[in-house]
Amino acid sequence: MARVKRGTKRRARRKKYLKRTKGFYLTKSKLYQSAQEAANRADRYAFRDRRVKKRQYRRLWIQRIGAAARLNGITYGQLIHGLKAAGVDLDRKILADIAVKDAAAFKLLAEQARAAAPPQKKKKAA
Repeated sequence: MARVKRGTKRRARRKKYLKRTKGFYLTKSKLYQSAQEAANRADRYAFRDRRVKKRQYRRLWIQRIGAAARLNGITYGQLIHGLKAAGVDLDRKILADIAVKDAAAFKLLAEQARAAAPPQKKKKAA
């Protein structure tokens, strides 16, 4: 079998990794082995964090809605339950945006949710 030295192919592959890791710290941007490991690790984090970002935004929206709901004298859970019962079909992203930018509209939504939801039973103190 003929000997294969891979001159240009090898150089092209290495240059591709070094170009991707430009700006990384110390040897991660200079040496091929370190750069390859850093690039592969970065890819794993990027893949994972594209999903994590969605979770983090949902948590932020829920916090904003909960804070605005408490300002209107209702809990987050009661608000969501009441809006579902009232047939208001807004997702958490839109509700959070309304809570931040239009307090008057959010107050109307909270009143609508309070009217549609059945009254809560009070728990006995232990």
